[in-house]
This record gives sequence, C-alpha cells and structure tokens, in this order.
Amino acid sequence: MAGKSLRSLSEAMKGLTLASQQSCKALPSRTLPLTSRRSMASEAPIANITRSVTDVFQPLSSVPVTIYSFPSLEPRSLESWSPKHLHLPLRRDILHLAVVYEGDKTRQGTASSKTRWEVAGSHKKMGRQKGRGMARRGTRQSPLLRGGGKSHGPKPRDFSTKLNRKVYDLAWRTALSYRYRRGELVVTEDGLELPLPNDFLQLAEAGLNRRLEDQFIQKYVREIMTALEWGRSFGRTTFITEDRRPNLFTGLEVATAEGRALKLEDVDVKDLLETGRLVIERSALKAMIKMHQSDLVTSISMNGTRDVGLPTGQKLLTL
Repeated sequence: MAGKSLRSLSEAMKGLTLASQQSCKALPSRTLPLTSRRSMASEAPIANITRSVTDVFQPLSSVPVTIYSFPSLEPRSLESWSPKHLHLPLRRDILHLAVVYEGDKTRQGTASSKTRWEVAGSHKKMGRQKGRGMARRGTRQSPLLRGGGKSHGPKPRDFSTKLNRKVYDLAWRTALSYRYRRGELVVTEDGLELPLPNDFLQLAEAGLNRRLEDQFIQKYVREIMTALEWGRSFGRTTFITEDRRPNLFTGLEVATAEGRALKLEDVDVKDLLETGRLVIERSALKAMIKMHQSDLVTSISMNGTRDVGLPTGQKLLTL
C-alpha cells in the first residue's frame, strides 16, 4: 500500500510541473522597455559644471574704492587698491586670535592680596598645643582667623599673550576686507569733520548755556546720522581719523548712542568689527595698511633696496 501511495504522489508532482511549464510558455513577456526603467534616486539633469582646460584663471588684480565727501557723501574720486589689502577672504580663526591677543594685553593684572607672612601682627603662638579643647590655630595671621592672611590669593601678574606679527597684521587687513566686501567701509576725503550751523556757532561764541549746547549738538548729530542711515537704528558707526577733530569727537561724545570717533593710534582689530559701519579717512586708511603689511614685505634686500610692500591707493579717476 505504501508503494502505491508514493507512486501516485510522484505522478501528481510530475503533472504539476508540466502544467506550470505550459502556463509559463503561454504568458506573454512583461519585461519593461529600457526607456521606462527608473532608479530610486532623483534623475534631474546634470548641469555642465566643468570648465574648459583652455580657460585661464585670472585673479583680481585690483579693487575699486570710491572716495566720498562728508557729510554729503558725494563721490570725489575713484582709486585702485590691492586685493591683498581690501579683498581677503574671511578668516574667523585669525580674527579670534587677534581679538583675544588684544584683550589679554589690556588686562591690568594688579589684583593683590596679603599672605599670612605679610599681615601685620605678632607671629607668637596664640595658645598651648593641648588642653584647651580647640583646634591648634597657630599664629594670629592664620587664614582660618578673621583678619588673617589669604591663602592662594591673587598677586600682580602679566596676562598678555604672544601672537606672530604677520598673523596680527593679516587680521587687520582681514577685518578691513570683511567690511569692504559687505559694503560697510566708507572712505572719505582727508580732514573728516562735522560741520556745525553758523547760527549755533554764533550762539556758542555769545556764551550759550552748556546744557543747551549739548542738547543742540546731540539732536543735530542724531538728525545727520538718521538721514545717512548710520545711527543707532542701523548699528552705529565708527569714525577713524588721523588726528582729533574737535566738532566730530565732541559731537559723538555727546551723542554716544549714534556712534563713536577714534584716532588712528587708538584703533584695534576689535574696533573694526564692533559697530555696523566703518567711516575712515583716506590718509588714515593708507597709514593703517602701511603699518600692517609685514606679511607682504620681504626682509631680503636686493641691490641695496628693500621691498616696501604693495602700493596703496592709486588714483584712477577724479569726479
């Protein structure tokens, strides 16, 4: 009986195999054409981002700088400056090093406290070693007692750190380039000064009250800065001149909320980055670049002459 059942099972399996082969031959082919196949990735057309080998890369040889008059902001001339002066790429690491270096250099480090050996008083032991039921405190100058010395207290020290001069000079020009590339660097003619109305000057000569004078100057400066979009609502403005200009410096000292004025010798890298806009005299900018281009000057003299760096401010057009 077992042999018959196995034989019938094998015959049934053979019949199923033949039926499946015939059905596969009967079905038509459903293979998709090559053009209709898609992948899971997006198939956007690839732009031609390659550049021909024959195209020669030509870096900037100069950048234009317009010289304006103040406060009318009328263009007076057009000058050509080196891109290594006013068109450097942004380097946040170098700017951070320069700002930290300047901050460490300005720290006073004068904090001082007295140790137990500097506090006035007798150094005699206050009580016997044992038998009093209290701790052994030693002398009156112990840090554990009121009026005693301070343990591990501050002493005068120098917080200044070191920074390579070439890195520091590069930070100066990087800050100026950052302002130039953002359109926040305004170069004016030499003799940058704030003109005051003649009526006010006559009243000031006649002995105007100091309080009224300050109020008038504050309102006058606020109106000018608001008209130029340089005031408090626009991030304030830093003016940089070679020498102190009486009207400009006094006006911004009264109207501090609108901006500030600095002499060239008082400017740091941090000052170039703090306010919303930088207004600088042409001569002050030229002196600043000359002082901070040590990384562009070689120390090797050729034929008795030494490299003095790249030229600054070549005039192209007078308007």
